Amino acid sequence: MLWACIVLPQLALDTVLRDRDDAHAPLVLITGPLQRRVLQAVNPAAARLGLRAGQSLTAARALAEGFTCVEADPARIEQVQQLLAAWAYGYSAQVSLHYPRALLLEVGSSLQLFGPWSVLQARMREQLDAMGLRQRIVLASSPAAARMLANVHDGLALTCQEHTRAALALLPIDRIGLPQDAVQAFSRMGLRRLDQVLALPRSALARRFAASVQLHLDQLLGLRSVPLAFYQPPERFESRLELNFDVESHQALLFPVRRLINDLAVFLAARDSGVQRLDLHLEHADGASTLLKVGLLSAEREAALLFELTRGRLEALQLPAPVRTLRLRVDDLPAFVPTHHSLFDARPAQSHSWDQLRERLRARLGDAAVKGLSAQADHRPEQAWRALASPVGGPVAGAVAMRPGWLLAEPQALPPSTFTLLGQAERIESGWWDGGDVRRDYFRIETRDGLRGWAYQDLGQPGPVWLQGWFA
Repeated sequence: MLWACIVLPQLALDTVLRDRDDAHAPLVLITGPLQRRVLQAVNPAAARLGLRAGQSLTAARALAEGFTCVEADPARIEQVQQLLAAWAYGYSAQVSLHYPRALLLEVGSSLQLFGPWSVLQARMREQLDAMGLRQRIVLASSPAAARMLANVHDGLALTCQEHTRAALALLPIDRIGLPQDAVQAFSRMGLRRLDQVLALPRSALARRFAASVQLHLDQLLGLRSVPLAFYQPPERFESRLELNFDVESHQALLFPVRRLINDLAVFLAARDSGVQRLDLHLEHADGASTLLKVGLLSAEREAALLFELTRGRLEALQLPAPVRTLRLRVDDLPAFVPTHHSLFDARPAQSHSWDQLRERLRARLGDAAVKGLSAQADHRPEQAWRALASPVGGPVAGAVAMRPGWLLAEPQALPPSTFTLLGQAERIESGWWDGGDVRRDYFRIETRDGLRGWAYQDLGQPGPVWLQGWFA
């Protein structure tokens, strides 16, 4: 088995930065009691001001100004960790959050699907960068070894147990996860590296140190297994994001909404699922939250499409009060069936499927503005179709004869000198059974502007020619 360990050294800070649209502005993460606030982490812009982790907030404010202080949100960090586990589940069925700020996943059985480790590692790094998360990745023959090697290495790949042990032997004692009292004891004995500790007799270690120390060393060397609890993807998705301040405009909500939608897309891809309905809760400082429902007629999981549909619904919503928190919830996760494309599609980058166009129109114009069509067995043009509440894809089966794609709501009289008849007449006599009897001769016509239409004249009644529709 081969185990990959992904360490997220700045997870708390990255969790804050990825949710902000001003991530390049100076920002510090603070912790500690109110009497002595301490800088836990600083972003690069704050570091250029001379700020560093471990400084007191008082000293930092005396040294520089113009930086933002944010306190870490443990609930949000836990959400991001669960999202990462769901993302890793798309690469391996054995994913564990056993160590804090780290992911363990067994990838030996995944290389046949995703290619060699170099390709898989590059793909994972690219996706983690897109999520705004810094990382260190190490491959080793045991999970404990991969985790400890990631303390001092990045990009190290050890595919056999011998190479893993050789790399472990060079690790400093204080970087292999031992308790602090054990590290101090080894240091007083003059032991600085793991190979020096392993050279001691096991019986001597057992007499002088707790059993947990020998157990940890055996787990590092792969002699004993690490009891890992493997991640199981949940049956629903829920993510909550607190905003920096009360937001009153739709435009300011787009960035955090996009972040939530991107997280949802990562979760759906890992589960190989789609979504047909998502609920976006806009929570206010006072009063009940505003619920924005986004419904789709077919399962989708593309982040750009889901964001565009949500944005269309959001822009049409009247906000009763400023928004303080966003919460995205999806309870139903149907299976996702990819759209089939032609192998020789002429313009695949610009073309959109009917389903995507339909959902965009519904989001922009409203559900009631987009309807489907159903053909009816009737010769009368105005009775040959019926509107449906839910639009459906695919062609509408109709009459074999040539019919215009656009029928006017009411026929319009045409002056005789404005058109030319094309071809012979088609006679339609029908409707005697329901009181809507028609007796007409239909013609294809062409106007002086070159437009082609469909017009008729009532039989036995001298009068004008009536335009009823246009051909595309």
